[in-house]
Amino acid sequence: MFRIDPLAICTALCLVMLGVHPPAIAADITADGRLLDRVVALVDEEVITRSELDERLREVRTQIASRGTAMPPNEMLERQVLENLVVERLQIQEARRLGIRVDDFTLSDAMERIAASNQLTLEEFRDRLVADGVDFARFREQVRNEIAIDQLRRRQVDSRIQVTDQEVDDLIASERGTISRGVEYHIAHILVAVPEGATTEIVRSVRERAETLRARALAGEDFATLALSESDGQQALEGGDLGWRNMAQIPTVLARAVSLLEPGGVSEPLRSPSGFHLVKLIDRRGGDRSFVTQTHARHILMKPSALLADEEVEARLESLRTRILAGEDFAELARANSEDKGSAMRGGDLGWADPGSFVPDFEAMVDRLEEGEVSAPFPTPFGWHIVQVLDRREHDSTREVLRSRAREFIRERKREEEYDLWLRRLRGEAFVEYRL
Repeated sequence: MFRIDPLAICTALCLVMLGVHPPAIAADITADGRLLDRVVALVDEEVITRSELDERLREVRTQIASRGTAMPPNEMLERQVLENLVVERLQIQEARRLGIRVDDFTLSDAMERIAASNQLTLEEFRDRLVADGVDFARFREQVRNEIAIDQLRRRQVDSRIQVTDQEVDDLIASERGTISRGVEYHIAHILVAVPEGATTEIVRSVRERAETLRARALAGEDFATLALSESDGQQALEGGDLGWRNMAQIPTVLARAVSLLEPGGVSEPLRSPSGFHLVKLIDRRGGDRSFVTQTHARHILMKPSALLADEEVEARLESLRTRILAGEDFAELARANSEDKGSAMRGGDLGWADPGSFVPDFEAMVDRLEEGEVSAPFPTPFGWHIVQVLDRREHDSTREVLRSRAREFIRERKREEEYDLWLRRLRGEAFVEYRL
């Protein structure tokens, strides 16, 4: 089966197999007594059927086989997959309750992007899916569900996340060396969940189970297989693989342990409100510093009006340019004539600017000028300008890039932690009955 590159919404052939079902009896029986399907779980007023579970199991087994990971016992895999289906169904229900609807235009655009990511037209993509035995109409609905879940997550989780300057400063201060070098870690994770309201005895029992799993991993058992069989984490079906992450992208509870591990090492059990975590460092890689060419420029802006046509504005600026080339002071003329009030007070000075700081028309002109050269009058959406490039320099922008990355890393960390807590609340408030 061909590989589908992940977009924001899905890995195409590994999408959730969700449907919306009315309440049903536990099984459908034909007149001669043959079993057509049966219910394996009730999720509030909806059901998950045996056929849905089997279809998902086939997908997951294919993924596991493609990674070369040992297949866990069937009953353990069924438990993981069914719980995954339950959580997905709850999210779809919540999206419907909140009125989240994915229209056909949004869906069609997503399908086009999935096809394009595989260098196929939508028609070619549909034909390939059909050739691989995938029902295209059902596949479209799966994509629709994934988009709805993504929109739900943004509404319920992302909108609550705030990152302060103090948090950015604290992160840089505490982990500056690691982040500034761009070090990334490839990690895998196992969560052994602790039930809410658990007694001290239950917590001790869960910790012992986590310690046993760590001992098995250190004794040589495959970590991915252990995660598939035993982990309660969201990435269990991927063998606990969290991929490559910068330190600030790693959940807080795991971060310090990861920084201390050598490749191949497995942490001690790490306690969090969710339970006990084990993290394995698969590999580590480094990064580079960031340099950009900055430009120091100044300009004079004049704006057309009902009483002043473009041609007259251009002529006035050309007159100012002639005076500057004849030796008059650019800064004094800018203070007297520029309609950019902010820079006019500084003699038209725009300061040192990174690439992309100006609107495209202005930046294109600045890029063409030699140092000291004064441009001819030219228009942008703001009006007409003349601009002079004073200097250029190679600037180490690592600090600025670092702050930008740190802010996004904190947001990603909070997003993952908040999403996990939100899913736990959603799961805890729902009525779920297993009928395996």
